[in-house]
Amino acid sequence: MIAENILKQYNAQLTQVKKGQVLFNEGDKANYFFQIQKGSVKMVSYSDEGQEFIQGIFGDAESFGEPALLGDFVYPSAAMALKPTSLWRLPKDRFFELLKENFDIHLALDKALCNRLKYKNLVLSEISFHDPEHRLNTLFKYLKESLLSKNELVLSRHIELPFTRQQLADMSGMRVETAIRTIKRMEEEGKLFIKEGKIHI
Repeated sequence: MIAENILKQYNAQLTQVKKGQVLFNEGDKANYFFQIQKGSVKMVSYSDEGQEFIQGIFGDAESFGEPALLGDFVYPSAAMALKPTSLWRLPKDRFFELLKENFDIHLALDKALCNRLKYKNLVLSEISFHDPEHRLNTLFKYLKESLLSKNELVLSRHIELPFTRQQLADMSGMRVETAIRTIKRMEEEGKLFIKEGKIHI
């Protein structure tokens, strides 16, 4: 989102993290702006029973964790690297300087945050009112639109989802066994197809 030359101008540091490394925990104070150079990070919350719910999965050039930074509250979720990841880390005070001096970046960030809020509204409604297949269909539609917006799609009738069954279950608020059964049924009904273990929609 923010060009690397601008991040460097405000003294952002490029950091390397390992797969599975926790970047911050729920309840930690937000002191930095994070933007991924290359890799993948998930933000996740846990129920009292230990069930995981993925709040979002972020990839190359995406930022995460900004609401706690902008709102001056502790992180409501944890963040963890899904694979070896390089990311930019910018101290809070320098991040606010950057926003004050670059209105176009501020506006782009606002738009990204609004889109995430739209997604959370969508997921909350799905979990509250709809069956597993409806939840997955809605999630697939959102993911397809998101991939399109990042120009990650080739010219094809179908796209391959870069997520595991567990991640899809965690994003839609269901158990992985339910997600697997539902995806299998949808495949049998011709609503999607699976190639080399990957879901195509």
